[in-house]
Amino acid sequence: MSARPWILAVALVLSACGPKANHNHAVFVLVDTSGTYAAEVGKAQRLINYLLGTLNPGDTLAVGRVKSRSFSEKDIVAKVSLNTDPLQANQQKRMFSEQVAAFTRNAQNARGSRYTDITGGIIQAAEFLNETGAGRKTIIVFSDMQEELDYKTVRDFPIKLDGIRVIALNVTKLETDNVDPRRYISRLEWWERRARAAGAAEWRVVNDMEHLERIFQKRG
Repeated sequence: MSARPWILAVALVLSACGPKANHNHAVFVLVDTSGTYAAEVGKAQRLINYLLGTLNPGDTLAVGRVKSRSFSEKDIVAKVSLNTDPLQANQQKRMFSEQVAAFTRNAQNARGSRYTDITGGIIQAAEFLNETGAGRKTIIVFSDMQEELDYKTVRDFPIKLDGIRVIALNVTKLETDNVDPRRYISRLEWWERRARAAGAAEWRVVNDMEHLERIFQKRG
């Protein structure tokens, strides 16, 4: 036998022994609890229950809050990696839903934070997702996307979102947007440019809470 078939066989064996692709999905939901947007927090429960219905054993879901400064593990209010046993995974989903329900009740009754650190929340979310090692990673930002920072908080630097999909959900219009719609359009265009410059795999805006399936709907 010539050496060529042996070389081919060895190459196939080495290929089979290589690292396996990770097909798990990790999702991080950022919930804006600042200012007037705090009144929208109740809708987050519907979103979480929808996401829990889409995720499979092995997938990960986390919920973090956006407030005056959001780059902190303390702002992750719930997280779960679903067990490969479907029965245990269902139990984890129920407990997670209850945690988020308690969070949204408290957030609705609390006074909204003075400032809105969306960038800090996104950095925290990307860090969490990358640590999961999941093959698919998604950040959902439940916010009006109006960032407001105090003078001490520094966020005007490039961020990294390599391979992460970013979805802006339920982007409510502000009173100033009603006066001049260009403000709303410019705000979303600015975030899209920033997400794409950071290496995001996709940027999408979904405003219809009655059609949450559009979050993961493929384009084209």
